[in-house]
Amino acid sequence: MASPLRFRRSDERWTAARVERDVFDPLDANLGARRTTPRFEPTGNWQIRRYDVDNGDLALFAWDDDHGYWLGNTETPESLWRTDKYGWRSVPYQIARWAQREFLAELYEEDPWLEQYGHLSWYFLPVFMSKDGRETTRAFFSEHAGGFPDADSEDALAFYEEFLATGRLDEYRETMAGKLGTSELFDRVRMTAAMGEFNAAKLLIDAGYEITPEIEVGTGHSLDFRARSAEADGAVEADGGSGTLVEVTRPQPPTRRNASTPTAAVRETAGTKATGQLRHNGDAVLLVDCSSFRDDEWAAIKGERPDLPHRPAIVYRVRPSGSVDGYATGTPPLDVDAVLARS
Repeated sequence: MASPLRFRRSDERWTAARVERDVFDPLDANLGARRTTPRFEPTGNWQIRRYDVDNGDLALFAWDDDHGYWLGNTETPESLWRTDKYGWRSVPYQIARWAQREFLAELYEEDPWLEQYGHLSWYFLPVFMSKDGRETTRAFFSEHAGGFPDADSEDALAFYEEFLATGRLDEYRETMAGKLGTSELFDRVRMTAAMGEFNAAKLLIDAGYEITPEIEVGTGHSLDFRARSAEADGAVEADGGSGTLVEVTRPQPPTRRNASTPTAAVRETAGTKATGQLRHNGDAVLLVDCSSFRDDEWAAIKGERPDLPHRPAIVYRVRPSGSVDGYATGTPPLDVDAVLARS
C-alpha cells in the first residue's frame, strides 16, 4: 500500500537535459508518459515540468539552482529512489501551492462533484490523489456517506466541509487525512473508524478545547488526542504534556461484527481499548463514537447505558445535521455537556 501523496526532494544539481534523461525518459519507457503544459505556474525562480502518464497518473517536477522536487502518484524514477520524502508543509510554499493547484484541478476534472466541497477536497488531497487509494477514498464519501448510516452523501460531505473549513485541523492535515489510508481494497470499517476521530475532534473543539493528535505516551502507545482548555490548570500528563489524554473508538453495528446486540458491540470495542492503548493509561478519557449505529440501535445503547470496561468514557452519536446525543460514564475531566445537548 502506497503512502499519502508526499514530495521527494533531491539536493543534487538539475538541468533541463538531466530532467529529460533521468525523470521523463524512465517514466515514459516504463509506463508511457507525455510532457504536458502545466495548468499553473509557481512564483519564484523555478523551472517546472508536468507529466501525464498513460494510465491516468500525474507527476510534477520543479527545480532551481539548489534543489529538485518531485510529486507524483505514479512510479518514482530510479534517479529519485534515494531521496527523502517531505510533507506539504516542509517544502517551499511556492512549490506546495503550485502542486496543490495542479492536483486539485485534476481531482475536479475526474470527480466534478468534489468541487463544491473545496476545503474537504484540499484536506484529503494527499489520499484522494494517492497512487493506490484515490478510488476507494473518494468512493467512501460519494457512495458510503463518509460512514454515516441512513444518510445522503451530500449531507455527510456538507457536514465535514463545514467543520474542516473552520481551519481548526489544518495544522494536522497530513496526520489526520492519512488516517483514511491509501489502499486499493475498499475497507469501509477502517475508513469509518478514521472519520470517528474527526467526529471526536469536532466534539472536543465545539466544547471549547484545543486538541493535538497522536500523543506518544511512555508505554510505547500513541493516544488519539490531547485536549486542553483555555482554563487548563497546567496539570502534567504521563507524556509530559498538559491537558487530558483522549482515545477514540468507533464500534460497528451487530450487522458488521460478531456481537449480537448494539450494547454488546459497544462493550467489546471498549474492552479492546481497555486492554490495549488504555491498559496503562487509566486516566485517559475514552470517547465511544456510535455514529455508525442506526436510530433504533442507538436508542438501545442509550436506553441500556452499558457498563464499560474503561472509565471515564463519553458515549455519543453524531449525525450529519450536526446534532450530537450522548452520555458519560464515570467522571470525565472534559465538559462536553453543552455539545451533547444538541439532539
